[in-house]
Amino acid sequence: MTFFQTTTAALIALATTSGAFAQEVTLRFQHFVSPKSANPTYFMQPWADKIEADSGGRIKVELYPFMQLGGKAPNQYDLIRDGAVDGGWVIPGYQPGRFPEAEAMELPFMTPKSGERASRAAWQFTEKHLMDDFKDVKLIAAHMHGPGIVHKKGAAIASVEDFEGLKLRGPSRPATLLLDKMGATPIGMPVPAFPEALSKGVVDGGVITWEMSPSLKLNELTDSHTDVAGEKALYNLYFIWAMNQAKYDSLPDDLKAVIDANSGIEASGWAGRAHDEGDVVGREAMKADGNEIAELSEAETARIQELGKEVTAEWIAELTEKGLDGAALVEDARAFVAGN
Repeated sequence: MTFFQTTTAALIALATTSGAFAQEVTLRFQHFVSPKSANPTYFMQPWADKIEADSGGRIKVELYPFMQLGGKAPNQYDLIRDGAVDGGWVIPGYQPGRFPEAEAMELPFMTPKSGERASRAAWQFTEKHLMDDFKDVKLIAAHMHGPGIVHKKGAAIASVEDFEGLKLRGPSRPATLLLDKMGATPIGMPVPAFPEALSKGVVDGGVITWEMSPSLKLNELTDSHTDVAGEKALYNLYFIWAMNQAKYDSLPDDLKAVIDANSGIEASGWAGRAHDEGDVVGREAMKADGNEIAELSEAETARIQELGKEVTAEWIAELTEKGLDGAALVEDARAFVAGN
């Protein structure tokens, strides 16, 4: 064998060995909102960048907004489970009745207005009660957003009576139950459908966060934005950030460790904090455009809280009928929130 042949054989062997060690993986994660909204800006993209950095460039995470890889937002969990995408952002509440226990975190006035604190509680609640529900995927984070705001055409909400007859978009079953209690006509719909529904008059407004307001053009489509008084959010929404289990299982152990190190309570808190950061920007954007920014009085907020207690009591009774311990779920959700 010549020197050239020997050297070439050695280089091929080295390349083969190095290639096996330095495996390169591209993960395609999908979500359903603008890439300029808070979670993609302050959590998803930084998380993707950290995965790439921590893996020494061996894992690249590509993010696809607006469901660009196909499917609809309500079907995101199944797209991840079935491997149509490698991972993504899921709102379990978009499939009412499928993940009933998760609704405990979404009940009226359950969570603080801090998305980060609420999200740490959400992860702890998930670890205790929901891991079996999400056993078909690799769970990375479970989180909540900040305060849910009532955005509507016309003047701001000033009393419970102002909800009467309003057609309002709701993101989840607990939220729509509360809207119904207040006299509104709740219309459940995923966030991508909200702007068109507003522009066509299908709804008069809806509940959603400050941070989503600019990307949904709520400065143009609505006139007023109303929060409740106090430290607790009117409602909240439970999210998961998850990966296809088979794709995760296919990774070598050291790359699994990278994903694991960027999963759990810290990742969940990070995702919630992204909403807190976006809420500041979103509120200022609505204010800058001259929209009315309002907060209900403590007395009116207390009236809504009483209606929220009715929603919670009825929810507990409903889950009890299904053979689940609704009271214990609510108690645990409150305890985890109090601990954060």
